[in-house]
Parts: sequence; structure tokens; C-alpha cells
Amino acid sequence: MMEVAGYLGAVLMGISLGLFGGGGSILSVPILVYLFGLDAISATGLSLFIVGTTSAAGLTNYHRQGNIEWRTAALFGGASLLSVFATRRWMVPALPDPLFHMGELTVPKDTAILGLFAVVMVLAAWSMLRKRKAVPTKDAGKDQLLPLLLIGLAVGVLTGLLGAGGGFVIVPALVVIAGVEMKKAVGTSLLIISANAFIGFLGDRQVHLIDHAPLLFMFIALAIGGIFVGGLLAKRIDGNRLRPAFGWFILTMGAYIIIRELYTLS
Repeated sequence: MMEVAGYLGAVLMGISLGLFGGGGSILSVPILVYLFGLDAISATGLSLFIVGTTSAAGLTNYHRQGNIEWRTAALFGGASLLSVFATRRWMVPALPDPLFHMGELTVPKDTAILGLFAVVMVLAAWSMLRKRKAVPTKDAGKDQLLPLLLIGLAVGVLTGLLGAGGGFVIVPALVVIAGVEMKKAVGTSLLIISANAFIGFLGDRQVHLIDHAPLLFMFIALAIGGIFVGGLLAKRIDGNRLRPAFGWFILTMGAYIIIRELYTLS
């Protein structure tokens, strides 16, 4: 039953990526940890490959619709590619386990990673739910070069550390900072996520695909089916409605992970 729920979650993950341009790793990491029983390091590593493959499959529709800001993707993605590779290659293997002690409380590396993952999700949700109006521009990102580069570097670290494609940070950054319209932000996010995830996985020295081949094949096939469904739904939904829906979605998932991990420490 847990595996069936996990594979249903794979379909939802794909729909999330196709509809919101993010949220794939928000689902894939908890699914791999809580439903398939993987440790956090394996889950974050496999999540990079899963989300990268699924995002790449969903790019075609957004490219045909002209919903990709290529210049913004190059600025943002170029910075994040460097940091994601370095993080996955050197930072993650260097983390001790347990990560730290607080008095008599011992915090395992897995719990710390999942906890950070959830906190970032909550912050990203808050940025999307604020009633701040983003004004799209013809040259999105032109006057925001430094902020885009800095956030790109930060997203790369988060992607490498958490196994997250970063869509739940990339989409708010593109909408709020670069002034990209929501549907174009979704397409641009998928492009950046795909590149980041694959580069991050290539930098991983601990996780090997062959060890999880049967799980990966089924998971990715279902997720790709889901992303095409999400892409079709995105054509029929007003972009202004996507932003708050995306925010509430990731806020709910972040709160669940925080509660779950705090419970394991008690």
C-alpha cells in the first residue's frame, strides 16, 4: 500500500511541475523518504535525477507557447549550475552524522536536511502569498542582474543540499524580482530546474542509479505522464490564480514535514 501511494504521488509530482513550474522535489523527496523508506541522502540524490528528467520532458509545451525567458534563464541558471555541482560534490559528503547536538538532543543529518527543506518551503510560500504585485517587463531581469545572480547561487546550494529542483524558490524569484509573468516563470523554471538537477546529480558521488533502477523507471514514467497533464491544465487556468495556489500548496507540504520531523525528535 505504501508503494501504491508513492507511485500515485509520482503522478501528482509531475502534475505539480507541469502546472506550477515547481513542487516536484517538494513531493519527490518526502515520497522517497516516507513511502519508499529511503534515507535523506539517497532520496535527495535520486530526486535530482527524477525531477531533472521530468522537467526536461515538460519543456516542449512551454517552448511551443513561447513561455520561456531564455535570457533570464541563462543569468539565473548559470550561477546556480556552479553552486549546485560544488554543493553536491563536496559539501554534502562532508556533512557529519549526527549533524549537531543541542544539550541531550541529537539531530541526525537526515532530520536536519529535511527540516531545512521544510523551512525553505515555508519561506517560499510566504513570498508567493504576499499581496505584492509583480509587473512583467519586456526585458525581464535586465535591471536585476545582481539579485538574480545571487539568488541563482543560493538556489544552487539548496538544490545540491536538499535534492530540490528549486522551483519553489525560482518561480517566486522570477515573478517578484525579475517581473516575469507567471506562466513564463513556470516555463523558465522548468528549464532551470532541469539543468540544475542533472548537474547536481552528476556531482553526486554517493547515489548510484543502478541501485534503484526498478523504482526510478516506474516513478519517472508516471511523473512524465503527470507533467503533460499539468501542462494541459496550465493552458486552461489563469496565471494570476496559479500564484496563490502554488503558495498554499508548498506551505501545506512544508508544515507537514516540520511536524513530522519534530515528532521523530521527541
